[in-house]
Amino acid sequence: MSILSSNYTFKFNTSIEQIGQSVWDELASGCSPFCQYTFLHAIETSGCVAGKSGWQPFHLVIYQNSLAVGILPLYKKTHSYGEYVFDFAWANTYRHYGLNYYPKLIAAIPFTPVTGPRLMLDSKVDKSQLLPILCKEINYQLEINGMSSMHWLFVEQDFSELLLSHGQLQRRSIQFEWFNNQYTSFEDYLTYFNSRKRKNVKKERLKITNSGIKVVRVHGENLTEELMDFFYHCYQQTYLKRSGHNGYLTESFFKKVFKDLHNNLMLVIALKDEQPIASALFFYDKNQLCGRYWGALQDVQNLHFECCYYQGIEFCIEQDIAHFNPGTQGEHKILRGFEPIYCYSNHSLKEPAFQDAIGRFIQQENTQISQYKNEAEKLLPFRQTED
Repeated sequence: MSILSSNYTFKFNTSIEQIGQSVWDELASGCSPFCQYTFLHAIETSGCVAGKSGWQPFHLVIYQNSLAVGILPLYKKTHSYGEYVFDFAWANTYRHYGLNYYPKLIAAIPFTPVTGPRLMLDSKVDKSQLLPILCKEINYQLEINGMSSMHWLFVEQDFSELLLSHGQLQRRSIQFEWFNNQYTSFEDYLTYFNSRKRKNVKKERLKITNSGIKVVRVHGENLTEELMDFFYHCYQQTYLKRSGHNGYLTESFFKKVFKDLHNNLMLVIALKDEQPIASALFFYDKNQLCGRYWGALQDVQNLHFECCYYQGIEFCIEQDIAHFNPGTQGEHKILRGFEPIYCYSNHSLKEPAFQDAIGRFIQQENTQISQYKNEAEKLLPFRQTED
């Protein structure tokens, strides 16, 4: 059941298959690989979401005069894991007052903290006209489904500002991204560093070479199922060592993306004595490279930096890709030329008192985030004057 207004109707779906690939891909055309039907379908059908995962698909299709004009990937959540916009303290506060924070509703790409479009619309749709109607519909769904709140995660800044104008609290966080300023090679890129930090990077890379390790990038027709199997083994072993579990994503998921998103994958493999010892998996399109998953069977100093950062930078320069998102967190990225940028999320809580309290919290947090970004920028390795 949904509210009807301005010829828009809203249908919520408990699996992406109910929508179908042709409808989804037509509306997600031009968006990143993470927004495509094949990626989200792989997450659902491989058991990473749905079932007992705590992620229940609730995808929205928006119709106008019976024609599908918009899609929004939505999930009912019974926990806050795999989101990377941290609200555990909010959940604890709800519990302290005897209220249920879960289930909640999120617009997000599961396990993928990458900024991108969430509400994907036909070009003829007036977003500013649709949004107040959509927000009203979402509030209605919160009420009838017993959900505490709505959360839009890793949205683009202009859309976040639009949500803010409709009462959705805006929260900022920091990631570190690399931008391709038309560099011709990695050596050319390093010429923009100050001399000390340039030497540090060269020293890190030389240690890998002197350790007898060879690092290769594989993509396109050279990417094989056997290499993907090795990557998954590394991913699984590293998660077991670090977190005590096999990782959020299953072997079935990686097999599906290898099959369906082959041309959007790049794999970095590190070999010692011709035997593979580590691997990193990247997704890319013509606009962006995203470093997503990493694993190693041996601990080698600086190998993570080489596989996850330097190889990605080189790939972007070779392929003329505009920017590189290597993943969340990690101040160590700054000294390697990854710049702090704002990421945006928006939040609406059904309980007015909590909406007000969390609004005040976000205001205070935003001041700290701004200060952190300013301090991080001072640590960037780029030279200001000739050295």
